Order: sequence, then C-alpha cells, then structure tokens
Amino acid sequence: MGSFFYFSINYIFMNYLHNIGSYFLMIGEMLRKPTKWSVMKQLILKDIEDLIIGSIGIVAFISFFVGGVVTIQTALNIDNPLIPKYLVGFATRQSVILEFAPTFISVIMAGKMGSFITSSIGTMRVTEQIDALEVMGINSVNYLVFPKVIALFLYPFVISIAMFLGIIGGMAACVYGGFSSFEDYVIGVQMDFIPFHMAYAFIKTFVFAFLLATIPSFHGYYMKGGALEVGKASTTAFVWTSVSIILLNYILTQMLLS
Repeated sequence: MGSFFYFSINYIFMNYLHNIGSYFLMIGEMLRKPTKWSVMKQLILKDIEDLIIGSIGIVAFISFFVGGVVTIQTALNIDNPLIPKYLVGFATRQSVILEFAPTFISVIMAGKMGSFITSSIGTMRVTEQIDALEVMGINSVNYLVFPKVIALFLYPFVISIAMFLGIIGGMAACVYGGFSSFEDYVIGVQMDFIPFHMAYAFIKTFVFAFLLATIPSFHGYYMKGGALEVGKASTTAFVWTSVSIILLNYILTQMLLS
C-alpha cells in the first residue's frame, strides 16, 4: 500500500513537471517563425471580438450586482451608529478594485474564455487542421496562440469596466437600499485613495491575461483523443488556469503590497 501511494505521488509529480516543461516550450515556440502580419492582423481582430468584446456583457452584469452585494453585506455588518456611513463606500471601493475585479472576474473568465480557447484549438487538433498547418510550413503555435496573447492585452479594458460598474452597483444598492446617502457613499469612495492600488490591480490583470491566453491554449494544443477528450481538456484547462490565478494572486499580493 505504501509503495503504491509513493508510486502515485511520484507519477503525478513527474507528470506535472513534464507539463510545466511543455508549457514553457510552447511559449518559446510561439515566438519563433512568426506568421505574416497580413494574416496575423485578421486573427488578432477575430480573437479580440471573440474574447474581449464577447465578454463585456457577462462581466458588466456580474460586476454591477456583485458590487451591490458587497455594499449590502458591508452595510449590514457596520450598522453601529458610531461607525460613519461613508465607510460603506470605502470598503466597497477597496473590495472591488483590489480583489473582485482583477481576481474574481479572471476566475470567471477562466471558465468562459478558457473553455472557448481550449475547445476551439482542441477541435482543430481532433480534425487534424493543426497537422495541415504544419504540413504547409506554418508555425501552428504562433498561428493559434500568439493572436490570443495579443488580443488579451486589451483585457485590462474589461477589468476597468468591472471596477466602474462594481462601484456603481454598490452605489445603487447603498442609496436605494437606504443604507447610506449618495454623498456619504461618494465621500467613502474618494477617501484615502492610494493610486498604487490601481497599478497593483492592473499588474495582476496583465499577468492573469497571459495565463488566460496560454494555459487553455496549451491544453487544447497538446490534447489527445477524440471529441470526448475536447470536453475533458476544457475542464482541465479551467481547473489549472483557476489554480494558477489564485496562486499568483497570493504571490503578487505579497510582493506588491507587503
């Protein structure tokens, strides 16, 4: 029993190291032998439409109502008359800018964007379109992955919308729920604002954007099997992207805010 457990742990660890090595090899291959700009431009524009513009609706909806929920929960937990009402706006701003918008939205996008990227590339692998690209002398990794990385440079724009609508949703919940006045909420949002918190949020956003583009692409590109495995690869990509985002969120917070 002990030897079986040791063998299982060792197998999982070696498989993990192999995947990490393959991931970085893919990143290196992505930058080699670039596709012609006339073709790459169209691929980038298509990925911007699919990944960025196609995500704005769901991000706006979630951000507005989660911002309201954060405000309501904050207001209900500081109902002591000695605590000033403007702290509701302050707490909402800090929660939305520091964690909710960059991290929580990125985990959600790991499901939406990640599944789309993995399934689209995985389907090309199953239908042998990737093999056809290689036969034509095209660097398939650059052709498929690089446009997604460039498109997700616009991901901070999505997070900016999430920040804005999260605070607006909090304001609506605060005012119409009778927890505080509009003036108190605005004072709280403006109070003790530290500009570096915005820089911290967008540094995290750029790192998460790279993960959102590359990890699902890796699982789609290197998947094996048929149509059933495409769904399994999408699930695996979502899990590993989410885990990577959470771990790097911890590391970046330690590095930038400590």
